[in-house]
Amino acid sequence: MAEWSPIAKVYEPLRAGSIDGTDVEPHDRAVWRAMGARYRPSRGVVGDPLLTLFVARLNPQTREEKLHQVFSQYGDIQRLRLVRDVVTGFSKGYAFIEYKEERAVFRARRDANKLVVDQQEVFVDFEQERTLRGWVPRRLGGGLGGKKESGQLRFGGRDRPFRKPINLGLDPQRDWDRSGGRSRDDRDRYRGSDWNSRGRRAHRDRR
Repeated sequence: MAEWSPIAKVYEPLRAGSIDGTDVEPHDRAVWRAMGARYRPSRGVVGDPLLTLFVARLNPQTREEKLHQVFSQYGDIQRLRLVRDVVTGFSKGYAFIEYKEERAVFRARRDANKLVVDQQEVFVDFEQERTLRGWVPRRLGGGLGGKKESGQLRFGGRDRPFRKPINLGLDPQRDWDRSGGRSRDDRDRYRGSDWNSRGRRAHRDRR
């Protein structure tokens, strides 16, 4: 418990389904499903995961051109992918944006979160799929955040960080996003992954 953090360092479906990360039994069927999932990131996803942001809660009418216009103000964009339904072609309401420089990633994560784009407030965070060990996506019962009406809230992320367990006797939860950014060490702890400098170079060499 001394290592308690409001942000998950490793994705564990049982903990993610608990407001303070202490549940010992799944409280919904989706958590059971996530616990049994054996998810592997898509091999078709390209780019540097440490330079990529996840942008969600987009207006269905928002197009790639609009996203590029908004997010290019934080730095040069390497690639931008608005995820669309393969059958209808309609936007699924989220996108991935890879920058050329790390400082642009931090700037966009800090300043673009809760920005209103096409009359809709967007959510911005680091990509999780390839950086958070054990990741299970929402469609398999995992994910982070969520809406109350869904009955499947997931904790341990930027949107819904873990609350401190009562038995820790710690101070009320501080605002972990107050500064809007993190140092490299903080970012590595946030991800709970093995992306040290050596691992990052190895990843790039494999591409």
